[in-house]
Amino acid sequence: MRAMARWAPLSAAAAPVLLIGGWTVAEGRQPSGFDPVTDTISALAGHRATDRWLMTAALFGLGVCHLLTALGLRPAAPAGRLVLGIGGAATLLVAAFPLPRLGASTVHGAAAFVAFTALALWPAVAWRRSTATPRLLRRPPSLSAFAVLLGLILWFAVCLSGDAGAPVGLAERIAAGAQALWPLLVVASCRRAEATSRAGPAVSHS
Repeated sequence: MRAMARWAPLSAAAAPVLLIGGWTVAEGRQPSGFDPVTDTISALAGHRATDRWLMTAALFGLGVCHLLTALGLRPAAPAGRLVLGIGGAATLLVAAFPLPRLGASTVHGAAAFVAFTALALWPAVAWRRSTATPRLLRRPPSLSAFAVLLGLILWFAVCLSGDAGAPVGLAERIAAGAQALWPLLVVASCRRAEATSRAGPAVSHS
């Protein structure tokens, strides 16, 4: 098993903190009419938002974290790391092309679609067959995570195409939060496997 980069735990841990902390702080700066259940995360970084730089910075940080984690998560299969990196790059584009004051943004929508899709897909192509593979990078947990993450973004898509009062914001926050947390859980699994691997030889020599 290839050793994980030293920075991977830091970037993986920072991702959910930036995302959840960013929307929490940004929501507190919005007028009283803002509803996190029905209003999206993108609205917090859009041109109509108050202090939009808060959520914009959080999204930029999130994208960078995903890119760094993809580079450092060496125990994962290369395809999984590539797709995770694509999700991070697309997240940077989400931040770079915010929602306009009126109407929608085709580039923003396309970037958000790629980001959500890639961050749901990467577990499905990150698993390995080796017995030395960390638990959460084995096939059953990886495919289970993919199924859950895919189900969450499908729920978000259904809400997005539904009535005006649909819980779009809630669905998006749950989906995005889960996508930010899964790399951290995988990294924790890799650290545990590395610690066990190091402890094995020590026990055998004692």
